[in-house]
Amino acid sequence: MENISEYGSSSSALSEKTLFMSKTYGWMALGLLVSALVAFVTASSIFNSAHQLTAFGKFLFGKGAVGIYVFAIAELALVWWLSASIRKLSVTVATVAFIGYSVLNGVTLSSILFVYQLGSIASCFIGCAFMFGAMSFYGATTKRDLTSWGKYLMMALIGVIVASLVQMLVGFFTKSPMTVMDFILSVVSVVIFTGLTAYDTQKLATAAEYANGSDDYKKVSIIFALELYLDFINLFLNLLRIFGKRR
Repeated sequence: MENISEYGSSSSALSEKTLFMSKTYGWMALGLLVSALVAFVTASSIFNSAHQLTAFGKFLFGKGAVGIYVFAIAELALVWWLSASIRKLSVTVATVAFIGYSVLNGVTLSSILFVYQLGSIASCFIGCAFMFGAMSFYGATTKRDLTSWGKYLMMALIGVIVASLVQMLVGFFTKSPMTVMDFILSVVSVVIFTGLTAYDTQKLATAAEYANGSDDYKKVSIIFALELYLDFINLFLNLLRIFGKRR
């Protein structure tokens, strides 16, 4: 009877772990789908039938592209607020915040539809999906502790952000694009987010060992979905910068 009881307990724990991870990837997939749909809807509303910018198009991509910056700042603020307040929020509010972030990011992502060819976007997305899937599988199954990866990858990411800001300022004042630096930063970013995918997946798998279906774990699932969503999006965008064919 003890063996049967132990088997039932082990089976239940395995079921909770599988359910937790499945829900997390499901939220991530939903976020990507929402962003893709919003990007296409936004892109279709930029121009009117006379191929002139609509009022919304002027707000987003008109002089100074003020709208894009507004949405980008809103994204950063929402991610910070959601991460900092997740313990106090209800599952419903956390869910709405995650979907809201996906919508905001979809608006900003619409710009790539005007810069890159659709076939090129599709190719980079498929390549990104394969890379993400491979690193997620590695992160979930490896016996190696990837904890140390997180520290070094985050340090490298901060370095890339600082270098990108410097590049932006130099480009603004010199009025000339730094294409070589942009390429280097994109390659480094691909390496960083490839590593972060494995690292975040291992964190997810570890947390899943203790999942119990409570509201707290439902919120944890949403936070992990957001982290994986960000890994995927950033990996995709940097692959697009390297291999994407411009219009």
